[in-house]
Amino acid sequence: MPTIKIYNQKGESTGTMELDESVFGVEYNEPLIHQVIVAQMANARQGTKSALTRTEVRGGGRKPWRQKGTGNARQGSIRSPQWKGGGVVFAPKPRSFRKKVNKVVRWSAFTSALSAKVADGNLIVLDKLEVEPKTKQMAAVLKALKIESRVLLALPEGSANALKAARNIPNVRTAASEQLCVYDVVANAVVLTTVDAIKAIEQKYTAKEVAAQ
Repeated sequence: MPTIKIYNQKGESTGTMELDESVFGVEYNEPLIHQVIVAQMANARQGTKSALTRTEVRGGGRKPWRQKGTGNARQGSIRSPQWKGGGVVFAPKPRSFRKKVNKVVRWSAFTSALSAKVADGNLIVLDKLEVEPKTKQMAAVLKALKIESRVLLALPEGSANALKAARNIPNVRTAASEQLCVYDVVANAVVLTTVDAIKAIEQKYTAKEVAAQ
């Protein structure tokens, strides 16, 4: 069972915490993580881009000049793709980019990504995080913990002040621990969270693992 240190807001170690092995001790599976991230990013696409083909562009019904004798290349319509204002060849049309990923696959990729953070020492757990909605206070916490790289601040419900305090710091991304996804974990070098958030994650994903069996 993996064990992790717990820190306070001053960067001092206050003890250790045992993590659920089924959530934070899973073998790293890069292909699975890649599959889920590709699907997640595809599902975020709106798919609303559109352009007109030559049959949809208004005008161009008359042949611009006669076929022979002008010295110009033969043309049939001023709405052909080579003309300015003409139609687009293979024009993009609205469509869905959605990719389906099974729940078990998504859960497995998420726990694998979290386990990698633990193994690399990039999961930092605080006993609690109590700050006013002021950027200066959150910056002081990050400085005390010696966090300089891109960090994901994953906090449980009721942490509005901390989330507000962090939103103006350039290298900090915030997310509710109950709504974390694989991309959130992988896209940030460090995950900063609290004991309560860890317990909420363990309860959520352990219950889903039992339900999936």
